[in-house]
Amino acid sequence: MESKKILILAYDFPPYVSVGGLRPYNWYKYLNEFDVYPILVTRQWNNDFGNEIDYISASHNNIPISERNDLGKIIRTPYKPNLSNRLLMKYGHERFVVVRKSITAFYELAQFFFSVGPKVQLYKEAKRFLRENKVDAIIATGDPFILFEYASKLSKEFKTPWIADYRDPWSQNKSNKLNHGFSFLNKFLEKRALKNVKCISTVDQIFKTKISSLLSNKEFHILPNGFDPEALDKVKHIEQDSEILQIAFVGTIYDWHPIRSFLDVLNRYVLQFPKAKIRFNLYGINIPSEINSMISNDFSSLKNYVSIKSKLPNSLLLEELAKNNVMLLFNYYAYTGTKIYDYIGIRRKIIMCYSNDEEAKVLKQKYYNIESNLVVNEQLQERIILDSKSGIVLENSTSLFYELIKLQSEFDINGKIECNSVNVENYSRKIQVKKLAEIIKSL
Repeated sequence: MESKKILILAYDFPPYVSVGGLRPYNWYKYLNEFDVYPILVTRQWNNDFGNEIDYISASHNNIPISERNDLGKIIRTPYKPNLSNRLLMKYGHERFVVVRKSITAFYELAQFFFSVGPKVQLYKEAKRFLRENKVDAIIATGDPFILFEYASKLSKEFKTPWIADYRDPWSQNKSNKLNHGFSFLNKFLEKRALKNVKCISTVDQIFKTKISSLLSNKEFHILPNGFDPEALDKVKHIEQDSEILQIAFVGTIYDWHPIRSFLDVLNRYVLQFPKAKIRFNLYGINIPSEINSMISNDFSSLKNYVSIKSKLPNSLLLEELAKNNVMLLFNYYAYTGTKIYDYIGIRRKIIMCYSNDEEAKVLKQKYYNIESNLVVNEQLQERIILDSKSGIVLENSTSLFYELIKLQSEFDINGKIECNSVNVENYSRKIQVKKLAEIIKSL
């Protein structure tokens, strides 16, 4: 039987280092095993800086680059930074703030009505490909949600069904609500783009609940994130550190995360146990300067106990994580996030902070980006951790302090921290790609 063909619009994609790029990367990597041939359209990424500047730096080439292998086809489009991006790269974050924000706001709006903006090259190259090649379906993964608009237009022009894949909510994401007018406009653009969508996929039930309140007549599929089994298979031989108790955290620190509480507990711990051999490693976090400032001003005793590391490609990141003994996870409440799956796959003990901490509750009330009236279950991560026996859920900062004592004791005796997890294979991304392939074939 001939394979189905799907055109994938994905802005984040390796070699760019981002959690959002791993989802379409695994589609591309595994769909062919389930008789679906992927053609992926993304932008060119250089990774020259190893930080957020990579997101806005110009591509090395000014023409599209195509590559084909046994997995499928990739079309990488050129990228040219707009004036806002160029001002940021030349003068830094502190200068021309209002000008830069105004330019960015203009493009964020104008791209939905005109062929402008840094992402329009994906649309142009996808359209050029579809003029000469037929596919069975189109899928766009957002954000950026302009890709939904592009997929909708391509679907109409080439009479091809399309799927909208939400990694996060669009108009209903509280962190995107700059003001009421902007929220109203986003809802209008979202409804317009999704008017002709065949079906919608998303990562968690809570996102389905949110999105379906706006788009009630659409078919939904839940396709959770997970870990890449092949990538983790390559690091399973790496031994955890036996000299220093290493605790790792990777990725974005959100405003509702009790990072200050964790540092405060760690600070009190090293003051009480100055001979403790312990280190807290943060990989590719979004607020390194804020953490450094916090340590310098408030937790000076941690200067030699905390290490902040740059972003790494996922394969190298997994190698580094495997050397750690414990993985720190903050509570995401109504959804699972992505890092929990790599933590489980790498088989290192997870400590989750917190299930019932007063300071964390205040942060959640102030900053959490999902309205409480939509929440059905706020124990999703807890359930995964307990079902897989991959770690422990800590109630509050006091629980954390005593857990550090227990971990240090176990480490001093055994030179490692045990993690006797079970049913880990249930959280593989490959299983979710198989489900996506079945959806595509059903179209």
